[in-house]
Amino acid sequence: MSEPATTAPAARPARILRSAAVVGAMTAVSRVAGVVREQLMAYAFGTSLAKSAFNVAFQLPNLFRRLFGEGALASAFVPVYTDVLEKEGPEEANRLFARVAGLLVAVLSIISAIGILIALALQHWWFTPDSRWAMILPLLRIMLPYALLICLAALVMGALNAMHDFATSALTPVFLNLVMIIAIIDFCPPCMSDPLRCFKMIAWSVLVAGVVQVAVQLPPLVKRGVSLRLLFDWRNEPHLKRVLNLMAPTMIGNSVFQINVFVDSILAMWAAEWAPAALLYAENIAYLPLGLIGNAFGTVLLPTFSKQATDEDHEALAHTIEHALCSSLIITAPAAVALTVLALPVVEILYLWPGGKFMEQDAIWTMRALAGLAPGLIFFSMQKVLTPAFYALKDARTPLRVGLWGVGMNFTLNVIFVLTWPQGWKHVGLVVSTVLVSAINSVSLALAMRQRIGSPRWSAVVPTLIGVTLAMVGMGLAAWIGHNGFVAIFHRLTHIEKIVQLAALTAAGILSSAVYLLIVRLLCRNELHDVLSQLLRRRKKA
Repeated sequence: MSEPATTAPAARPARILRSAAVVGAMTAVSRVAGVVREQLMAYAFGTSLAKSAFNVAFQLPNLFRRLFGEGALASAFVPVYTDVLEKEGPEEANRLFARVAGLLVAVLSIISAIGILIALALQHWWFTPDSRWAMILPLLRIMLPYALLICLAALVMGALNAMHDFATSALTPVFLNLVMIIAIIDFCPPCMSDPLRCFKMIAWSVLVAGVVQVAVQLPPLVKRGVSLRLLFDWRNEPHLKRVLNLMAPTMIGNSVFQINVFVDSILAMWAAEWAPAALLYAENIAYLPLGLIGNAFGTVLLPTFSKQATDEDHEALAHTIEHALCSSLIITAPAAVALTVLALPVVEILYLWPGGKFMEQDAIWTMRALAGLAPGLIFFSMQKVLTPAFYALKDARTPLRVGLWGVGMNFTLNVIFVLTWPQGWKHVGLVVSTVLVSAINSVSLALAMRQRIGSPRWSAVVPTLIGVTLAMVGMGLAAWIGHNGFVAIFHRLTHIEKIVQLAALTAAGILSSAVYLLIVRLLCRNELHDVLSQLLRRRKKA
C-alpha cells in the first residue's frame, strides 16, 4: 500500500537557490537535448518551408499546454492543492487532483476533436495544395491530441511540485526531445526526398512522447499516496471551484497572450517561409539558460510562495522575492551578454555543419533573431520570479491586467515591425517587441507587488542592478575583443574552421566570464557570495 502523502515544509529563502539549482540541472538535460534535436533538424532540413510548417503546427498544441497546463492550471492548481494538503490532509487533496484530471480529459478531448475536424475542413475546402499554409494542416491534425497528454503531465508535475518533488518533473520534458531525436535519426533518412512525410513521422513521435511524459511521473506520484483516478462529479465542489475561479482571469490573460504567440508565428510565416524556422533555432539557444534559471526559479518559487501566503507570512514572502530577483539577475546577466555579443559564432558552432541544409545565410538570419532575443532573458527571468508571487497570494488579476496591456502593445509592435522593417529583419522585429514588452511588464509587476506587500525594496535591488549592468558592459567588451583576437591566434595554429571557432568561442567565454565575475565581486560582493555559497551548499558565514 502506498505511503500517504505528506505535507512538505516550505523552503526557506536561503534554500531557494539550491532547489532551483536542482530543477535547473534537470532542466538542463532537456534543454541540451532540445538543442541537439534542433541541430539534427537544421542539418537535415535547414530553414525549409517544411520545417517552418512543423514549427507553426506545433504552436497550437503548445498553446493549450501553456494555457491549460503549465500556465493557468498550474498557477491556479498548486496554491489550492497546497492549501488543501496543509489544512485538510491528503485524502481531500487526492479528490481535488482526480476532479481536475477528469475535467482536463473531458474538455481537452472535445477541443482536440473539434480542432482536427476544422483542420480537415480547411485542408479540403480552403487552402490550395501548393499554398505554404496547406503543409501546416496535416501536421496539426496529428499533433493536436498532444495538448491533452502534455496538460495531464503538467497537472501531475504541479502535484509533485506542491509536495516539493522537483527533480522528476523537471526531467520529464527531456523525453519529448529524446523521442523526437530517435524519430529524426531512425525514420527520416529513408524519406528525405519527401520532407512532409518526414515531418509526419516526427509529428507522430510527439504523440508518443506525450504518453511517455505522463507515464514517467506516475510512479513517484503513486509513491506519495496520490491515487490514479478520474472523477467527473464537478458540481458543488468548493475546492474545484476555487481552482476554476483562479484559472479564469489567468486563462483569459494567457489565452490572449498565447494566441498572440500563435499569431506571431503566422506573421513570421507571412514575412518569409524561412522565418519560423530561424526563430525557433534562435529560441532553442536562448531558452537553454532561461530553462536553467528562470523556469527553475518559477518552479521552485510557486509552492514556496504558496506556503508563505497560506501562513500569511508576507515578510518572508517579500524577503524571498528580493533574494530571488537579485540571484536571478546575477546568474542570468552573463548569459544574456554572451548570446548577444557572440550570437553568430554560437549559431555557426551549433548549426552550420558541412554537408547540411543549414547554410551561411540561415546562420545570419538565426543570429539576428538570437541577438535580438538574448537581452530579454533578464526580463523573462524577472517575470518568472514575480508572477508566481501574485498567484500564491490568490491574485491572478494583477498579472492579467499587466499581461493584457502587454499583449496589445506586443501585437501592435509586431505588425508595425513586420510591415516596416526590411527583408531579412522582419522576424527580428517579432523578438525585439517581445523583449521590450517583457521589460515593461516586469517593472509593472514589481511596482504592483511593492504596493501589495512592500516588496521588492528598491534599496536592496537597485544597487545589484547597477553593479550587474556595469559588469555586463565590461563582459560584452571583453567577449567582443577577445573573440576577434582569439580567432586570429587560433587561425595561426590550425586551418580547421570548426576547431578555430570552438577554441576562440571557449577562450572568449572564459575571458569575458572572468571579467564579469571580477566586476560583480567588486560591486556586488555580498550578493555574489550569497549566490555562490548556496550553489556550493555552504552556509553563509556571519
